[in-house]
Amino acid sequence: METVLDPPRATLTVRQAEVPTKSAASWSAIFAGAVVAIAVSVVLFALGSGLGFAAVSPWQGQGVTATTFAVTTAIWFIVVQWLSSAVGGYITGRLRTRWIGTHVHEVFFRDTAHGFVTWALATVLVAALVIASVTSTVGGGVRAASTVAAGAAQVDNGSGTPTYAYGMDKLFRAADPATASAPGGTDPRTEVGHVVAQALTGDGNVPEADRTYLAGLVAARTGVPADEAQRRVNDFITTATQAKDQVKAAADSARKVAAKTAIFAALAMAIGAFIACLTAVIGGRLRDEHP
Repeated sequence: METVLDPPRATLTVRQAEVPTKSAASWSAIFAGAVVAIAVSVVLFALGSGLGFAAVSPWQGQGVTATTFAVTTAIWFIVVQWLSSAVGGYITGRLRTRWIGTHVHEVFFRDTAHGFVTWALATVLVAALVIASVTSTVGGGVRAASTVAAGAAQVDNGSGTPTYAYGMDKLFRAADPATASAPGGTDPRTEVGHVVAQALTGDGNVPEADRTYLAGLVAARTGVPADEAQRRVNDFITTATQAKDQVKAAADSARKVAAKTAIFAALAMAIGAFIACLTAVIGGRLRDEHP
C-alpha cells in the first residue's frame, strides 16, 4: 500500500506566518487627505463667495438672474469638488505606508481604494455639517412661516403682501377723497379677503354672484357708480390671480433649476471620486519612487 505523507509542519508554519495580520489601509493618511480636502473646499467656497458666485445683488435690475446664479454656483461647485478631491487624494497617496513586497497591481488597487475612501470620508463629513446647518435653517424657516401665516390671516388691517394690500386699498378707495377719512360702517376687507382667498385656492374663478356682491360692497363703501365698482372688482380679482400665477411660475422655475443643479452636483461628485483615486495613485507612485 502507498503511504501518504503529511506535509511538513514547518512549511505550514512559514505560510501561516506570511499571511498579513495588519490592514492594508493607512487610516492616518486617509484622515489627513480628507481633512486637507475639506480645508481646500472651505477656502474655495469662501473665494467663490468673494467673487460673487454665492450671492445675488439686492438691487433690482442689477446682478445676475436666479438661473444664472444657479448655473455659476453649480460650475463653481464642480471646480471646488474636483480641486479638493485632487489635493486630498494626492496627499493620501504620498503619506500612506509603503507596501514592501506587494505586487504592482495590488499596489495600484490599494492606492485607488485609498483615494476613494478619502473622498468618501470628506464627503460624509461635509454632508453631516450641511445637514446640521439645513436642519437649523429649516427650523427657523418653519417659525418664520408660522409668523407670516398668522400675519396673512389678519387681512382686516390690510396686512399680507404689498400687492394684495395695495389692491385692497384701491378696491375701496372713496370716490370723493374728502370722505375717505370717515366712510362709516364696518370695514368689509375681511369678507372680501375670504372670498378672494377661496377663489385662489381653487381654479382662480370667482362666481358671478360673489362678483356682484363684492361690487355692491364697493359701491356702498366708496360711493362710486355700480359699473365702476364692478370694474374695480374685476381688476382686483385679475391682479390677485396674476400674482398667484407668477408665484407658481417662480416656484416651478426654481424646482427645475434645483433639479438640474442636483444632477450636475451628483455628476461632479462622481468625477471628484475618480479624480481622488487617480491622484492617490500618482501620489503613491511618487512615494514609492522616493522611499
